[in-house]
Amino acid sequence: MPKNTIIGFPRIGEKRELKHALEAYWSGQTAFATVQQTALTLKRRHWGYQQQAGIALISCNDFSLYDTMLDTAVMLGAIPLRFADISDSTVQYFTMARGDEKRVAMEMTKWFNTNYHYIVPELSAQTRFKLNATKVLSELEEARAFGIIPKVNLIGPLTFLSLAKATDNSDVFAHLDRVVELYEQLLTQLAQHAPALYVQFDEPILSLGTDPLTQARLGGVYKTLSCASPALKLIVTTYFDHAKESVVSLAKSGVWGIGLDFVHGKENLDALGELGDLHLIAGVVDGRNVWKNDIRTTLELLERIASQVPKERICISTSCSLLHVPYTLAHESKLDKTLSTWLSFALEKLEEVTLLSQCFHGAPLSPAKTQALEANRAAAASRKTSDKIHNKQVQTRLQTTTKWKRDLPYTKRIVVQKAALNYPDLATTTIGSFPQTPALRHVRREYKNGTISSAVYETHIKAYIDECLAFQESIDLDVLVHGEPERNDMVEYFGEQLEGFAFTQNGWVQSYGSRCVKPPLLYGDISRPSPMTVAWITYAQSKTQKIVKGMLTGPVTILNWSFVRNDKPKKEIAQQIALAICDEINDLQEAGIGIVQVDEAAFKEGYPLRQEKHAQYEEWALESFRLSTSSAHPRTQIHTHMCYSEFRDIIHTIKAMDADVISIETARSGNKLLQIFKEIGYEQEIGPGIYDIHSPRVPSVEEMVTQIHALLEVFPKEQLWINPDCGLKTRKWEEVKPSLANMVTAVNAVRG
Repeated sequence: MPKNTIIGFPRIGEKRELKHALEAYWSGQTAFATVQQTALTLKRRHWGYQQQAGIALISCNDFSLYDTMLDTAVMLGAIPLRFADISDSTVQYFTMARGDEKRVAMEMTKWFNTNYHYIVPELSAQTRFKLNATKVLSELEEARAFGIIPKVNLIGPLTFLSLAKATDNSDVFAHLDRVVELYEQLLTQLAQHAPALYVQFDEPILSLGTDPLTQARLGGVYKTLSCASPALKLIVTTYFDHAKESVVSLAKSGVWGIGLDFVHGKENLDALGELGDLHLIAGVVDGRNVWKNDIRTTLELLERIASQVPKERICISTSCSLLHVPYTLAHESKLDKTLSTWLSFALEKLEEVTLLSQCFHGAPLSPAKTQALEANRAAAASRKTSDKIHNKQVQTRLQTTTKWKRDLPYTKRIVVQKAALNYPDLATTTIGSFPQTPALRHVRREYKNGTISSAVYETHIKAYIDECLAFQESIDLDVLVHGEPERNDMVEYFGEQLEGFAFTQNGWVQSYGSRCVKPPLLYGDISRPSPMTVAWITYAQSKTQKIVKGMLTGPVTILNWSFVRNDKPKKEIAQQIALAICDEINDLQEAGIGIVQVDEAAFKEGYPLRQEKHAQYEEWALESFRLSTSSAHPRTQIHTHMCYSEFRDIIHTIKAMDADVISIETARSGNKLLQIFKEIGYEQEIGPGIYDIHSPRVPSVEEMVTQIHALLEVFPKEQLWINPDCGLKTRKWEEVKPSLANMVTAVNAVRG
């Protein structure tokens, strides 16, 4: 039995090679063959890294050109009818993800409670299921040719169906038998190519908790799949929380092993007695955060596990795929040296897995491994006592804070705001950002590197703001934004100006497709030394008679989109950030800014997967948002923005946030989200996104008029704002300008 493995590996490339290859192909600069060659190079490099680190069981088919859920839909032949007439399979694949002039892209949403986005499969009675094993088999052959023991990674059938949506209002599980039949066919083909193969089925859906029906399906599905080819060793992997209810069903199903997350699901310890003869893939190295594993503490955990499971049946692993962390610390020359000793990225986590495996299974340690073990112990001790982490002044302020919400209720505030701001019904605006052009990124990079002066930098940024304002005025947008040219990222920008944050040079993590983010490292107590946005927003407001929104990122989103210290409760960290945002809002309104948007795009994804853990999260997340806006005067209108969320289960929490205006993503999902707000009697104003900014297509005036009329069937015009569904930083000006112009024209047509 292999002594160690990992659940999966990042794929975008440590220098974002796949991103650059994809975007060059999409823009017509290169042929698809270049993308294929880049992909093969990355796969071989990543297998080599794992092989060199001593990983015994190495994954294949964890690589994707866009998204593994999309890959699975293609593998099963679940191609929505609007894409069926595209004969070129490559063009079809990317059009499903990105849309084109004629076709709306498939919906995209968050992968459980992470910042990774997956493509939502669409199923109906018309879905023409048919196995297409080309990608899986080709990557298996590539791995075998490379000379590794491969583990084929697959999205499990229960997770695939649970995360799919039925476009005809049917039950997605009506397709279960057919989907399982296709998985059986796939396993048969895999066994023909490589008998005695390990096959990992990712079933994170089990970590949400399962009802009796799901348990019955679980046992039946994997009994069937276990019989498909006895030569294969099937592993069912769960992660992001515990899945202890599923252990009994899987133990009786005939699968070879089960993967359990002991980092984010300590409750899995309670199910170890039910494993039977199952082999255990023990997820003890955190695949979602960047802090160095405390080897001594983890070995104690493993010994506790071994008291119920024989050591020879335990395989050391990461808690989940390393897709969610950066590649390596090797390229980080500017990080504080002490902080670096506390960190571990994907390549470093490979070393942790092998070191733990050797220590746990009693393998002799080389001098290098012995040295690594001592360094690990020293780093753990250093982090507990370092004065870089603790700020007594910040802690005292939080403990003595007495004002946690705004002075007046919404019904009284909105009357004051309508009179002071005088905006029309169906007011038009954008979410905040405008295109981040190569020239703009070049200017920021030069300034950061010290090759241009602050005066030159300021001139460039102001010129871009002027351009954004002039365009918005030319199309007669009602509420303007400054375009955020000074910001590299909606979290990183604020983190750079707050104490307690650090930043990497190359700590990129895939968010969706070719889109990457570089999350800050939140390592210490948080404070705001000086105003962060006031100068740029007040400059923009001085250039126009129209309202310019202040743009901030909310405390919960800053927390959820950072790699957060794991030595303090998240509640306290979020409240520290909230106090910094609270101060910024006060400075903005004192400078004459009448509307401030506090984005909470990641509010929903911070929810624990388990229903029983929701209340605790909601309490401190709500408290943090209200604390951040508590300084706003009644006349100051607070907007917030949320995207990629299924809101039904948290709609009352959203209402309790007490924002004056909320903008949400509805372009891909239709009016179903809006109906949820209507059902609970949502009083505040709302801006449903009327077009999808993640697709390059330009929606027509007629299309948006239809969309606005559909919105008016749900809410009165006095309550509606009209805007795109998200920020525009990833789009090009040639897409943005006609889209926004069409949006304003559509609003004027409806008003008329």
